[in-house]
Amino acid sequence: MGICQQQYSVTLIFNIVYMKGIGTGFIIGISILYWFAACSGGPYAVTNKQYKKQARAFGKVIAAYPLRDSLSPADSFTGTTNFNLRKPNYVIIHHTAQNSCEQTLKTFNLPRTQVSAHYVICKDGTIHHMLNDYLRAWHGGIARWGNTTDINSVSVGIELDNNGFEAFTEPQLNSLLLVLQTLKKNYAIPAANFIGHGDIAPTRKNDPNVLFPWKRLSEQGYGLWYDDTTNILVPAYFSRVQALRIIGYDIKDSSAALQAFKRHFEQDTLKLWNEADDKVLYRVAQKFL
Repeated sequence: MGICQQQYSVTLIFNIVYMKGIGTGFIIGISILYWFAACSGGPYAVTNKQYKKQARAFGKVIAAYPLRDSLSPADSFTGTTNFNLRKPNYVIIHHTAQNSCEQTLKTFNLPRTQVSAHYVICKDGTIHHMLNDYLRAWHGGIARWGNTTDINSVSVGIELDNNGFEAFTEPQLNSLLLVLQTLKKNYAIPAANFIGHGDIAPTRKNDPNVLFPWKRLSEQGYGLWYDDTTNILVPAYFSRVQALRIIGYDIKDSSAALQAFKRHFEQDTLKLWNEADDKVLYRVAQKFL
């Protein structure tokens, strides 16, 4: 038995014994994750080892008995049998605004940057899964969508290798669709909850850039799109700000929200607004009613 196999076996036995309160299947899965992290070579062996260390520390917190969180301790601990892991309900798509996948992977492994994502997808279609979907990545920052303000706690972040001014490659988009298909199936994420970083942070961000094919994604069930606007008459009572609010945009800066909307649904960065824009906004808002 090799060193990695020995380490995996010891870790597995330790975790099954120590974490009695969690299902054995879950523990085996976590242990396998530890094993791969510890035994993978290459340029990220050191950070993979740190990932393993942090995951083990969180595992100890979750498995603590009796609980010592809100009360230290409570009068009596009675463990419920009805629980599971929290799951994501949103997918936030970003562009990296960097010049290569390698640069982004390095950035996400430097503690001082305080940024990360669950997935990084390179131009050649390579998918780097950087964080378990159930864990909280630091990708959304100060953001809001509807009444949700802690986006990181309810979402999966996907970064596409793109400097912010270029088209996205076919291999990259094909890999993205594969990841989105898996996420939607695993976590029952509604079509409306596949959105961009620029949507949730319109005053700070513009990613994914204006060339991102949101319509193509919507046709596969990831994100909503509007119906034909031909012969559509926008009602006299129509309010742009209220339409943005219905969709989910933060309307504290309505001008920024309108620009984010145009970038997403019209691939347009012009600040001018006209009747055709109103029709599109009206049609999109109808999808959220």
